[in-house]
Amino acid sequence: MEQLSTRKQEYVQEVEGKEPVETIQYIVIRLGKEQYGIDICNVDSIVRMQHITRVPKVAAYLKGVINLRGEVIPVMSLRLKMGLAEDEVTRATRIIILKLDQQGNVGIMVDEVKEVVTLEATDIEKVSYDSKDDKTNFINGVGKHDGELISLLDLSTVALEDNA
Repeated sequence: MEQLSTRKQEYVQEVEGKEPVETIQYIVIRLGKEQYGIDICNVDSIVRMQHITRVPKVAAYLKGVINLRGEVIPVMSLRLKMGLAEDEVTRATRIIILKLDQQGNVGIMVDEVKEVVTLEATDIEKVSYDSKDDKTNFINGVGKHDGELISLLDLSTVALEDNA
């Protein structure tokens, strides 16, 4: 597995005869049949599915905690958080450990980690949404890559505990 850099992964590429273009790298994950992108600068590590210790009296989307290299990390089901069907654990299921400014480290369960893509700012469309529609609150944009659309997750909203 590639070692993910901890520094900000935004950089400027020079294109011959054109203005510099800002690019951002995303890890593409799969939940059900949909693809989502997570900004790589928020990812600490990706680990295989392991035993999750349940914690009583917490929200249904909080699956419990794992012990990762001596650190106790809460793990949430991204599927349940987004109002999708219950997780089906397979060989491809992974836990992505996210570094979040306010919440610290948190793990999210995903069906599969597909690839890392680099998107130019021009390939990203910002999403405008109705504040009453909770599901779109998790998405802050849509990226276009190789003819496919990738919904870009707003991790600060996903990690908040009060919007389950």
